[in-house]
Amino acid sequence: MPMNRIQFQPGLSLPRFTAQFGTEALCEAELERLRWPEGFRCPKCDHPQAYILHVGAHKTFQCQACRTQTSLIAGTLFQSTHLALTIWFLAIYLVSQAKTGLSALALKRLLGVSYPTAWLIQHKLMQAMTERDSAYTLCGDVQVDDVYLGGELAGGKPGRGSENKVPFVAAVSLSPEGHPLYTKMAAVPGFTRKAIAAWARRDLAPGCEVTSDGLACFAGVTDAECTHHVIVVGTRKPKDLPAFSWVNTLLGNLKSSFGGAYHSFDFEKYRARYLGTFAYRFNRRFHLETIHSRLLLAATTTGPRPARWLRLAEEAC
Repeated sequence: MPMNRIQFQPGLSLPRFTAQFGTEALCEAELERLRWPEGFRCPKCDHPQAYILHVGAHKTFQCQACRTQTSLIAGTLFQSTHLALTIWFLAIYLVSQAKTGLSALALKRLLGVSYPTAWLIQHKLMQAMTERDSAYTLCGDVQVDDVYLGGELAGGKPGRGSENKVPFVAAVSLSPEGHPLYTKMAAVPGFTRKAIAAWARRDLAPGCEVTSDGLACFAGVTDAECTHHVIVVGTRKPKDLPAFSWVNTLLGNLKSSFGGAYHSFDFEKYRARYLGTFAYRFNRRFHLETIHSRLLLAATTTGPRPARWLRLAEEAC
């Protein structure tokens, strides 16, 4: 059997990671490089020269022109943190390298921090992953499927009407050769034409060739200037439906990932974050050696996401 080139990627070994980011000075230098690739610029007056102050745990820059002080971590995902950057960088490495996901409890043990701290780190990084992919849209040939996550409650409604099931749409774009390229997964308020049209306008590029089963709501993609092809599934099993092979494979991986990594989590409240994290890893599956750098850049450019905001963001949607 030939080697799977995705599974046998070298990745970034822990000794190599430690050599690159094993000290606070190394982490600060990398964060500074990512924030200002062409050298420091004052966020207020754009002056390129600054004095370096060491008044706290992290380096602070004072503009030589307007005297504005800017912390190295200000305006990033790390803003206001009391943790060392080495802890954050290690968390980024662990979360990005975990193909099937990493629970907050596992992260707590690996980082040597409290569970609330590990949960906060995990959700900040998950939010950065989700926001990073939200700007991209799928194009070309796209397979879509309707999915529910969650089981039935004892004494509750069975099937699609269960109070514990959360609806979401899974979509995967294909290359001209029929290989999977990128995925988007998004929670929807329900499987209605209006909800699907809103999702398609957000996550699909106009002109997509969308293939779905016979669920009527998917006709809503035409409202987003996409073409819609219907293949009625009926009683056929997934193995008898090659037109949906990749989206079915993706969903199987998603459920295996959630089942293996998370044994208790509030999917209904934080669904966008969990789905976005899975999609982020899948979309960068060919870049295991650099995925930690990509996530670090996302954390640097995402902006502050305090605990209160993280806990309320989903409720406001």
